Amino acid sequence: MFYTCGPNEAMVVSGFCRSPPLMISGGRVFVVPCVQQIQRISLNTLTLNVKSDKVYTRHGVPISVTGIAQVKIQGQNKQMLAAACQMFLGKSEGEVAHIALETLEGHQRAIIAHLTVEEIYKDRKKFSEEVFKVASSDLVNMGISVVSYTLKDVHDDQEYLHSLGKARTAQVQKDARIGEALNKRDAVMREAHAMQEKVSAQYVNEIQMAKAQRDYELKKAAYDVEVYTKKAESEMAYQLQVAKTKQRIEEEKMQVQVVERSQQIQLQEQEILRREKELEAKVKKPAEAERYRLERLAEAQRLQLIMEAEAEAEAIRVKGEAEAFAVEAKGRAEAEQMAKKAEAFQEYKEGAMVDMLLEKLPLMAEEISKPLAMAQKVTMVSSGGSEIGAAKLTGEVMDIMTKLPETIEKLTGVSISQVARTG
Repeated sequence: MFYTCGPNEAMVVSGFCRSPPLMISGGRVFVVPCVQQIQRISLNTLTLNVKSDKVYTRHGVPISVTGIAQVKIQGQNKQMLAAACQMFLGKSEGEVAHIALETLEGHQRAIIAHLTVEEIYKDRKKFSEEVFKVASSDLVNMGISVVSYTLKDVHDDQEYLHSLGKARTAQVQKDARIGEALNKRDAVMREAHAMQEKVSAQYVNEIQMAKAQRDYELKKAAYDVEVYTKKAESEMAYQLQVAKTKQRIEEEKMQVQVVERSQQIQLQEQEILRREKELEAKVKKPAEAERYRLERLAEAQRLQLIMEAEAEAEAIRVKGEAEAFAVEAKGRAEAEQMAKKAEAFQEYKEGAMVDMLLEKLPLMAEEISKPLAMAQKVTMVSSGGSEIGAAKLTGEVMDIMTKLPETIEKLTGVSISQVARTG
């Protein structure tokens, strides 16, 4: 059967074919059941609070010291692991920690007894190194390595450390007061010396300033004479130069005017040429083009009028021939119709006349009713015994139509009713 363990523990396999026992730190191993057995030991780091209460120092002063130590069973070193297995196999972490704590405390007490309070209090690093060194050499035989040791606290019940602190504080305060007084004295002396040097420097500075002012006034007077002379010469030279400059400017102006005049003449000549070309381009050529266009247009209109006149004449000729033919045909038809009517009148006499009158009766009725149809408003007055409304109008039209045969008979002497009976 296979067994495994993590990096924080070790396995010890003993029994059949395991002499000496097999020790494995962080890994796996095959164990034969019943004939071999396996045991585990922890490799975790243990934190120990090492207290030593009221331990007398070399001068007989009882003090209490507290240290913090980190220890663990070393699994990488086979010899140390074998020693740890011989001593602690089957024990818990608490039991291992207790054994290591007792050992560290004993060494801590022994070192406190060989030192004074001042040595422990003032040089804690040296004390921690001695405890670490002595404890490591002893615990390594048990398979335990001391990872670190630090002095945490030092105190006493007799206020010995407090008294040491008072004496040191008083000495520091005394040194501070003496130093402050010396500094004040030196500062006053330096201030007085500085004031003296300041006043002396001020007097020397004022003397130097007076001398400098005098030299300045003398040199300034000499410089003023030279400056005024140079200034007068400069002003005269300036006036002369101004006059020369003005004269040269006038000459240059005249030259400029001459050049400008010649340029203006050239510009005018160019402008005249430009205007001539512009007139030729804008007036002459367009006028010639317009004249040509009008001539062509007039020619086209003339040809069009000629063609239209010829076409109109041809149309009039054709129309005249057609109208003449139509008039001739119409005349022949009317003549033939009149002849037939004359023959009918000769044959039928009154019957034909009556037939003609009957054909015209609808036209006569239309003409009689036309004034009524065109009337916009009709006002009818009834005596009380006759019809009113549209029936009245149609009745009057019918009365007129019934009286027409009598009127025709009076005009022509032909009775429509008698002709109808005889026929």
